[in-house]
Amino acid sequence: MAGAPPLPEAAFREIYGRVPRLTVEVVLTRDREVLLTLRTIEPCRGMWHLPGGTVRFGERLAEAARRVARDELGLEVGAPRMLGVIEYPSHFEHGLDHPVGIAFGVEAGEGAVRLDGTASEHGWFRRLPSPMHEEQARFLIENGLAVTEEPS
Repeated sequence: MAGAPPLPEAAFREIYGRVPRLTVEVVLTRDREVLLTLRTIEPCRGMWHLPGGTVRFGERLAEAARRVARDELGLEVGAPRMLGVIEYPSHFEHGLDHPVGIAFGVEAGEGAVRLDGTASEHGWFRRLPSPMHEEQARFLIENGLAVTEEPS
């Protein structure tokens, strides 16, 4: 059942309340800035984050990254390249779920960002905004893709 659609909420909670959830994170950069979106849905509503989502059963990781870019940003992207892993202990510690994200660097083709409703706005950042996922901020800083607002 390759690329199966998302699970109903009850099934999602039943499954991912017991096992880690594999996700992809889309890291789109230009001119030393990274694209972030402001979430309008839970979890983490009102926080800036990397666009991302759950990998569907039978879906290849690179295709999941392309799907997220297409669905959440309205962008067709070139070949995704794996950048690393982002673990989310904050989700588990706050009783949500236990996602483990594979971050993919992508390059956008032609066209402007068109958000799908999971985010209310987007921006290009060198200095990270607040509030933001701590784990994603750390990943971007450690990989030289952004800097913090705080003095070092």
